[in-house]
Amino acid sequence: MNKKITVIQSTCLPIDIDNCNTDLIIPARFMATTSRDPQFFGNGFMHDLRFDKDDRPIPTFVLNQPDFVERPREGVHEIIIGGQNWGSGSSREHAVWAISGYGVRCVISSSFADIHRNNLMNGFVLPVIVSREFQLQLFDSVRKDPQAVVEVDLPNQIVTDKNTGRSEHFDINPYKKYCLINGLDDVDFLLGIKDKIEQFETEQTYY
Repeated sequence: MNKKITVIQSTCLPIDIDNCNTDLIIPARFMATTSRDPQFFGNGFMHDLRFDKDDRPIPTFVLNQPDFVERPREGVHEIIIGGQNWGSGSSREHAVWAISGYGVRCVISSSFADIHRNNLMNGFVLPVIVSREFQLQLFDSVRKDPQAVVEVDLPNQIVTDKNTGRSEHFDINPYKKYCLINGLDDVDFLLGIKDKIEQFETEQTYY
């Protein structure tokens, strides 16, 4: 997986479910494993909305509709436009593994559950908070044209609906921004400044 995120330009998966909790994103039974296999968790993504009790696709769910059924690949469906309060419920990291395993690199919403938002960034999936008005406009663009492309520019912190030309600025923690752009987790970052840490230690006076 390419961990670095700079500019993502992609068609979108519109999952217009408010309070979409982590148990919907990845049902608890998929957590009873020691696997970190992306395909395993990707297959479990939104499983109980995608499939019935006999594991048959539910045709009315958006991910099974012809315009969106294809699994994400570069430039295709790498962005989710989610409903309000995306990722509420339990703090399970598995929800991020499912989103990432499905091929998604960015989730756009007007609000996120705080722990899930942090988990997304730790899992190299970019959470983007936009205004409710812009969120609804993005949903409208994709409903009118499933091939509508959205651009998320992390260095400049701008998300743009390429069909309408409308853009909005988004906020992100500067440290997390640096890590995402450079593909670093917290350990990678610390190892990268090991010399500075050691120098700081040698300069301290202990009593």
